Amino acid sequence: MTSTADDRDQVRDTILANPESFLEDADVMRALIDANEKSMGGNIVDLRGIAMDRLENRLDRLEDTHRSVIAAAYENLAGTNQIHRAVLRMMDPVTFENFLLDLGGDVADILRVDCIRLVLESVQNEEDPAVKKLGDVLAVAEPGFIESYLTRGRATPVRQVTLRQVQPDTDAVYGQSTDYIRSEACLKLDFGQGRLPGMLVLGSEDPHQFTPQQGNDLLAFFAGVFERAMRRWLS
Repeated sequence: MTSTADDRDQVRDTILANPESFLEDADVMRALIDANEKSMGGNIVDLRGIAMDRLENRLDRLEDTHRSVIAAAYENLAGTNQIHRAVLRMMDPVTFENFLLDLGGDVADILRVDCIRLVLESVQNEEDPAVKKLGDVLAVAEPGFIESYLTRGRATPVRQVTLRQVQPDTDAVYGQSTDYIRSEACLKLDFGQGRLPGMLVLGSEDPHQFTPQQGNDLLAFFAGVFERAMRRWLS
């Protein structure tokens, strides 16, 4: 008994000497509150305890939200850096052929996609030697194909950026890559007055890489840069 009393006095003296350290310990405070509730009995409603439980739940939710916001900010920063690197790489080539070939090489690697294809509407035949030479990245389609591809034949507005999960039912866009593409980002391109539209398609094996719920601001910026680069080459 004497030993127990001495221990109690020692704990009491420690608390009185440094109460702040115990107030900052959530486990200790929770244990004290639980002990207080038990001492009051089951017929007494402790409104203070209920309020503290609610405050703890709100704090947990706020911390989860804070972590989610921080993670989203880092992800957005990483995406911005990725787009900037791809834009800088597109500015390197000094010939149009290398400009297009880099799309399926370094630019695709930077953007971490499995396939990039540039679709141009034209009356020019795909059997043209110049087109066949760039067949891995360039596809030529008849006028009206791009709008039909983006809307799937439905009477819906055509957006500049379309993100979707898809399994292509035609090889007109992806060629031999059609079998493994499961999601895509379609960037509609405006090459200026008097010119037929174009489309830059980023395809991925991952069905979750591009979905309609994702933001598209960075890809819209990338499409704008690509449009301007193409206008200079086409002029």
